[in-house]
Amino acid sequence: MASNIISMPVSIYALGGLGEVGKNCYCIENEQSIIIIDAGVRFPGTEYPGIDYIIPDWVHLKNNRNKVKALFITHGHEDHIGGIPFLVQSINIPIIYAPKLAAALIKNRLEEQKILSRVNIVEYDENTEVRVDQFKVRFFRVTHSIPDSFGMCIDTSEGRIVTTGDFKVDLTPIGPDFELAKLTKMGLEGVDLLLSDSTNAEIEGFTPSEKNVLSSIEEIFDSIMGRIIISTFSSNISRIQQICEVAVAHNRKIAIIGRSMEKAVEISRSFGYIKVPDSSIIQAEDIKLYKNNELLILCTGSQGEPMAALSRVANGEHKDLTIIPGDTVVFSSSAIPGNGLMIKRIVNTLTRAGADVITNSILSDIHSSGHASRQELRLVLKLVNPKYFMPAHGEYRMLRQHAEIAQTLGIPKENCFILDNGDCLVLSKKKVTRGYPVEHGNIYIDGTDINGLVPTVMVDRRILTDDGMLAIAIGVDTKSNTLIVPPTLFTRGLIKQGSSEALERCRMLVEQEVLDALKGKPSFADLKNKIKTVAGAFIYAQTRRHPMIIPLIMSKGE
Repeated sequence: MASNIISMPVSIYALGGLGEVGKNCYCIENEQSIIIIDAGVRFPGTEYPGIDYIIPDWVHLKNNRNKVKALFITHGHEDHIGGIPFLVQSINIPIIYAPKLAAALIKNRLEEQKILSRVNIVEYDENTEVRVDQFKVRFFRVTHSIPDSFGMCIDTSEGRIVTTGDFKVDLTPIGPDFELAKLTKMGLEGVDLLLSDSTNAEIEGFTPSEKNVLSSIEEIFDSIMGRIIISTFSSNISRIQQICEVAVAHNRKIAIIGRSMEKAVEISRSFGYIKVPDSSIIQAEDIKLYKNNELLILCTGSQGEPMAALSRVANGEHKDLTIIPGDTVVFSSSAIPGNGLMIKRIVNTLTRAGADVITNSILSDIHSSGHASRQELRLVLKLVNPKYFMPAHGEYRMLRQHAEIAQTLGIPKENCFILDNGDCLVLSKKKVTRGYPVEHGNIYIDGTDINGLVPTVMVDRRILTDDGMLAIAIGVDTKSNTLIVPPTLFTRGLIKQGSSEALERCRMLVEQEVLDALKGKPSFADLKNKIKTVAGAFIYAQTRRHPMIIPLIMSKGE
């Protein structure tokens, strides 16, 4: 950097994406500016009842809103762009830089929520250079499971930071090559800190090329005479292109089910990323007009999401498609951590309805990950040759294994930083040290409320889900300090209402506790605490459960 630039230590931290798969949001900050890299969601498993998305808590960005200058997007997957509608309604984002496909997907999402007008979106490519105050940002193409995926090089007054984004080193990609030469040049010039995708750090070797999946898809189409229903991620554009290509070659009409899949295919076709003639696409309501061996149905729901298209089809709730014997359902995606139970449930439901179900296996290579395995991680580390290394995008064990890989390549252990969300590194004069953590956390989105639910609400939901609820209603006369309505107990998910001797014993214990307490003229808060204590102890002794106990006190007074 030029010598006349004032030195400002640079902080690097994540508000999401560390210790988890999803919710990616990384920040680079100095005294003057904050730039954000990605703003994603994490999709909840069954442990988050009623929740649609989990997003980062942007409290630190809100507290420093005047410093936020730009949001940079690496690619168009939901775990990198899904949080944008919530972020832009929480704080002002002056400009969003995104590659072409990601920009179109973001615009569509913001348009659906009628907030597109408040956002300035600028497209970038591999030749773009962006200056944000003292930060200079350049881009290099990587190969991933969606077109227009990029890593970034951020030059600062204190040194150079490179982040790979999500990637694998696919030498026969569906689309442009990984710009390995550009990455090598950056490494030769000197990289102070590398952030690199850790999702497949536990898997040795190379991740198979996306083109390896093509032969497996062709085998499925060659061998199946009934309807073929394929479920994959709507954002896995490379996979969808291959599936459509094979379907057209086998003279099958393509019906697309699921709003996100429909929109992703529409946008990708308009840009030429998915090439399929109009004559091969049919509407879902026209499925009944074609023979079974003339149909391919593409749908969302490969993770077993209850409201996705595949779940509605499996449960007989879709208006245009019902499973019939002879159908073959293909899951062309791997399970996101936490979704295994939901996927097993839908596989069983589909099988019970008469479908043959094909999931990923050694004999049926119908999914290739979009993330680098250990040999590719070694290659990138060798090419970049960073002084300091921060594994990104992954659960803790993935981050640790990635750091261990870096150490085998000569990066000192003390120069490898395994961080949690909120932990901070400081880059100053080409040296990286740990800094003070920033405020962070999770926001749980239920519906479209941008404020979300705080963690304490989720604790209550888990208690209700796991241990049930017990409500206890009483009536007291505050004037005479007497019990005028004895306890009435209501339970949900605990003990069958009205048929348990245990409930009657609990009621008697509560009544005696209340009568004893009323002798001392207690406050309502004291009464509620005593009710919760005696009822909670009794229920735990009987069931080994800690239900949510809700005392309800009705009063009669002057």
